[in-house]
Amino acid sequence: MIVAANRGPVTYERVPGGGLSVRRGAGGLVSALRGLAASRELTWIASAISEADREIAAQHPLGRLEQLVDGDAHVRLLAHDRDAYQRFYAEVANPGLWFTQHQLWDRPYEPSFGAPFMSAWRTGYAPVNKAFAEAVLDELGPRPTRAVVLHDYHLYLAPRLVRERSPQARLALFVHIPWPPPDAVRVLPRAVVGELLDGLLACDVVGFHTNRWRDNFLACCAELASATVDGETVVLSDNRRVRAVTRPISVSPPELREAATSAEVAAEERRLAGDNAGQLIVRVDRTDPSKNVVRGFAALEALLERHPEHVGRVRMLTLLNPSRQELPAYARYAETIEHEAERINDRFGTERWAPVHLEVADNFPRSLAAYKLYDVLFVNAVFDGMNLVAKEGPLLNERAGTVVLSDNTGAYEELAGHVLGVNPFDIGEQAEALHTALALPLEERATRARSLAALIEGHPVEAWSAGVISDLAEAVESSGRTIEP
Repeated sequence: MIVAANRGPVTYERVPGGGLSVRRGAGGLVSALRGLAASRELTWIASAISEADREIAAQHPLGRLEQLVDGDAHVRLLAHDRDAYQRFYAEVANPGLWFTQHQLWDRPYEPSFGAPFMSAWRTGYAPVNKAFAEAVLDELGPRPTRAVVLHDYHLYLAPRLVRERSPQARLALFVHIPWPPPDAVRVLPRAVVGELLDGLLACDVVGFHTNRWRDNFLACCAELASATVDGETVVLSDNRRVRAVTRPISVSPPELREAATSAEVAAEERRLAGDNAGQLIVRVDRTDPSKNVVRGFAALEALLERHPEHVGRVRMLTLLNPSRQELPAYARYAETIEHEAERINDRFGTERWAPVHLEVADNFPRSLAAYKLYDVLFVNAVFDGMNLVAKEGPLLNERAGTVVLSDNTGAYEELAGHVLGVNPFDIGEQAEALHTALALPLEERATRARSLAALIEGHPVEAWSAGVISDLAEAVESSGRTIEP
């Protein structure tokens, strides 16, 4: 099969002495698709993001074989024009599509999609999508029946470009972020909405993590693309059918548990446990506005106001990965996070205790250690396509911890019966949910924790990747075409 995504399964770095090193790429998609490399021929097309990536792309324009943990992948990196990629990524994909699909706009003031955005769409987003489509077509070559799975909001235009030149192509695109209802999509320029829906409807299958995001997409097809929707299928004017499917992504329990046994995790665990007094609320996120960290701090402040018995006894350990700090909106949000943490600590803290412990760094072992130690795992995202933190934490936790989870995360649809759900905009509700989680009797906490871990264990990531391929094969078969096994 052919995979296309903005980020690849490996990344390259220049090391002292002048050589190039390679390490596995970050993110759930890499873990999800790694197993496929052991069972089938896999080509992964991605953008060359680092300078070392661009060097590799120049040396190996048709790609090179790289070993993953479970197999080999032919990795093909695309070195886009720098200015075009900047417009593609920093003006259209983020924040344009990301803010729209996560419903983050402050609508009285933003967005204002004028000539600069449309120029970035034409000279950045479109050319990068064209480069991906060209690479897919090149990889297909004389074998148009290979499965092609594109990923996420970066590549909405590529399926149409592939379909026009390879009508028999077997195409799927999986959307890993939320898909909002039609009224939220309408903030985008009409031309952009038309092009991105046209691109997606060139696929055989469009996948989502939840029924909610899938149903929003189907509503957009009916209202904004004037397509006929028949159940989970979009019927186009030429009678071609596009299936919209729900496939919630997960994690690999064995891989996660193995990673948690490293010496680095043990050292972080000792450090965090040594700092801990009383009960521990943990959040593991990025400094992304969609993660709702600032309202999370407000919920902690309301908890301490309403329930002063927690003062001096409860800490919120906030572990954040820096995210897109080159973009002004993200940099401002990161500054607000630090300001609010300092303000709450100044208000409630003492010489021996601070309610907020904030660390901003790329430190995965630290996050794994925190998962083991939480009494409450707090995920209050504004919107989230899935949120794997809510699935990773319960697999590693050793304290019968409780999960407080935003009902606007994709994970909530799957985990609702085993977590405390909250409205991410309701500070009071979040504060009370934290209080309830902290006060739950140990027996109830343990029962919840066991059932949650068992649920996640029973739906591993391998089932997701196999399901996506099965969906594509079924859709192509129903159309009368064939697909390579």
